[in-house]
Amino acid sequence: MTITQLITFLLIGIGLSFDSFAVSISCGLMKREIRFKQAVFIASFLALFQAVFPVIGWFIGSTVKDLISFVDHWIAFGLLAFIGIKMIAEGAKKEGTLTNFDPFKFTVLIGLSVATSIDALVVGLSFGFLDMPILFPAIIIGVVTFIASMLGMLFGKNIPAKRSRQSLILGGVILISIGIKILVEHLWV
Repeated sequence: MTITQLITFLLIGIGLSFDSFAVSISCGLMKREIRFKQAVFIASFLALFQAVFPVIGWFIGSTVKDLISFVDHWIAFGLLAFIGIKMIAEGAKKEGTLTNFDPFKFTVLIGLSVATSIDALVVGLSFGFLDMPILFPAIIIGVVTFIASMLGMLFGKNIPAKRSRQSLILGGVILISIGIKILVEHLWV
């Protein structure tokens, strides 16, 4: 492996980890009492999906690339928008009726992990199409995503917020914004 390939894989990992970083900030905002062990669990979950999706894409290869490229952005947008709207709705409830929105809930983690990893699947498809190796890039993508996610949760839990309701609304807006960004990148760029 050359230094150029290593730099390329690192840059790909950084680019793919931006969404996970933003999602992690939202998790930190929602759960300020997050402990290190919980943060490691969430970061590991996000990193695992980011590392596995390129491998899956690589195995699928270029034959399905066109089919997925038509819907990947809509799937990511739908998942992020659904979770974001749910967070905003929770934050908009009256003071006494706010339920505990749990970003550690398994179904929420699956939705966030899939939504932030669909681009990684497409990267894997590209690697498969170009007959490039996938194991080392997938490991780099996973490690970079883990670090970015841990930093995101640290930043999120330390951002001052007056009330948890406002944090939920902000987190929901962030997730919906990520979904919109994904749509714009795929539809107009």
